[in-house]
Amino acid sequence: MARTLPPDGPMLVALDIDGTLLSYDGDLTDAVREAVGAVREAGHEVVLASGRSLLAMLPVASALGIGTGWMVCSNGAVTVRLDPASPQGWATEDVVTFDPEPALRLLREQLPDARYAVEDLGVGFRMTEHFPDGELEGEHVIVPMEDLWSTEVTRVIVRRPDSTSGHFHELVEHLGLEDVTYAVGWSAWMDLAPLGVSKATALEQVRRRRHLQPHRTVAIGDGHNDLEMLRWAARGVAMGHADDAVQAAADEVTGPIEDDGAVEVLRSLLPPR
Repeated sequence: MARTLPPDGPMLVALDIDGTLLSYDGDLTDAVREAVGAVREAGHEVVLASGRSLLAMLPVASALGIGTGWMVCSNGAVTVRLDPASPQGWATEDVVTFDPEPALRLLREQLPDARYAVEDLGVGFRMTEHFPDGELEGEHVIVPMEDLWSTEVTRVIVRRPDSTSGHFHELVEHLGLEDVTYAVGWSAWMDLAPLGVSKATALEQVRRRRHLQPHRTVAIGDGHNDLEMLRWAARGVAMGHADDAVQAAADEVTGPIEDDGAVEVLRSLLPPR
C-alpha cells in the first residue's frame, strides 16, 4: 500500500536512470521529461541516483533540464553538485574509494575471459579490453590487469557479453565477495563499489546537507543496485518490470518502463490543481 507524504514542504526525490527514467535502449519520453520538470518546479529536490559514471549522467541531466542540484553517481561512490558557475559545470562533494586488487584477483581466476574496467573520475575508464560500443563514456585506455589495481578506485566494472545476469549472480554467491559492495545488472554486467557504499548512503548525506526530514524522501528504481535506496526512502517505489526482490524491497509498485511508470509517481508529488 502506498504511503502518502504530508504536503509540508520540499521532498528529496531520488530517481534511478536506466529502466526507470530511460528505457534500456536509452529513450527518454516527453512525459517523463515533463514530469521531472514539474516536480522540480514544485520545489522538490530531484536527485539522479545511478550506477552510471558522472560523465554518463551529465547528458541525462541535461536532457531533463537539470542544471543545478545533486547527483549520486557510480552507485553512491561519487556525489557531485551541478553548478553552472563551475568551469566544468559540476563540483565534487564526496568520493569514496577502495583497493580493488583482492576482488579483481579473485574474479580473474573465475572469469579470465571477462572484460574489466575501473573508473577515472571525470575522465573515463582504464580497461583490459574495449567494452561493447556505447556502454562506457569518456576516454578509454587499454592497460594490463595489474594497472587496474595500481591505485584505489571508486568503481570496478566486470563485463562478459556472452554470459548472462543469472550466471553473474551464481558466481558472486559462490565467491563470497566480502570486501566490496556489488550489484549485478540486467545484462552480464557487475559493478563493484567500496564496502558499505550504495545509493542510499550517498542520498542520506545529501538529505542531511539539504536539511530535509527522513519522512520527506521518495525513491524510484528497478534494479538490484536500487534495493538499499528503496528501503532507505520513506516512500520507495519499484518499477513494474522489476524482479521480485526489488519489488519486495519497495513500499509500492508502479507501472513498467514501457508505460512510463515513473510518471504516475512523480505526478503524485505535485500539489493539486
